[in-house]
Amino acid sequence: MQEKKFWAEGRIFIGFEVHALTGLHIGGTGGGIQIGGVDKEIVRDPVTQRPYIPGSSLKGKIRSLLEKQYQLPINRKIARTWIHTCDNEESYRDCAVCQVFGVPAEETFSLQTRLLVRDVLLSEDSAQTLNALSLERSYAELKTEVSIDRITSAANPRTIERVPAGAVFTPGEMVYAIFNSGDGKVDPAEDVDRLAVVFEGMQLLEHDYLGGLGSRGSGKVAFRNIRIVLRRREDYFEAPTPIGEFESISDIVAKKQEVIQKIKAALGL
Repeated sequence: MQEKKFWAEGRIFIGFEVHALTGLHIGGTGGGIQIGGVDKEIVRDPVTQRPYIPGSSLKGKIRSLLEKQYQLPINRKIARTWIHTCDNEESYRDCAVCQVFGVPAEETFSLQTRLLVRDVLLSEDSAQTLNALSLERSYAELKTEVSIDRITSAANPRTIERVPAGAVFTPGEMVYAIFNSGDGKVDPAEDVDRLAVVFEGMQLLEHDYLGGLGSRGSGKVAFRNIRIVLRRREDYFEAPTPIGEFESISDIVAKKQEVIQKIKAALGL
C-alpha cells in the first residue's frame, strides 16, 4: 500500500459553554428494574456523580443533523445505528461531513477525522446551585410522563431523570485539525473552509435538541461565550493566535467567512 504523507498545519480550538434552556436528558444506565426506580437515568461522572455532556453525544448529534441538512444518503450501519459514510475516494473528496467527522477506520482512502469533541462537565456554579435545591435526585429533577392506553384508557406512568433548565456545562472544547500533504491532494485552505460546517452544525443543534425526549420538550440547548484560537505548526508551543470571541453561535455563522479568512491569513494561505 502506498504510504500517505500528511501533517497538521495547525489546530483550531473552539471553547464554549452549553446552556440547558429546557430540562436535559442524556441517558445513562437504566434504573427501572427496581420497584419505584427511575425508568430513564441521566449519564453521570462516576467520581463526582454530577451530570455531564459526553463529547460523543455532541459530535454524533451534530453530524446527524448535517447529514439531513445536506441530504446525504444514510448507507452504513454501525452497531445499531445507521449513518452516512462515503465508500470511495471520489465521494469522500467532495463530502465535507465525512472529511470533518471521519469515516470508519477500515476505509483506506480517508484521513483521520478533523474534529475532536471533548466531554463537557457541569460548571461549578451550576453544581452548587443544583446541590442547594430540594431535588428528588442529586443534581437532577424527576419528570413523570404518562402514556394512555387507547383501548382501556389505563395510565402507564414512567419516571425520567433530567438536568434542570438553567444548568450550564463548561468548559466545552472542540479541536479542529488543518491538514496538508504538500502535494495538493490535501489542501489546508479547503480544510479551513470546511470549518464553516462545524459552525452550521452547532446552530442546527440549537434549532433541534440534544439527548433524548426532544419531541416532548427536553434538550433545547444554546452555545454561549464562544472563543476561537489558532495554534500554528511553526510556533505551536508558543501563545496561540486569537481569532475571535462571540456571544452566540449565530454571531459566528453570520461572520463565518470573516473567521475563515482570518484563519487563512494567520496560516499564510
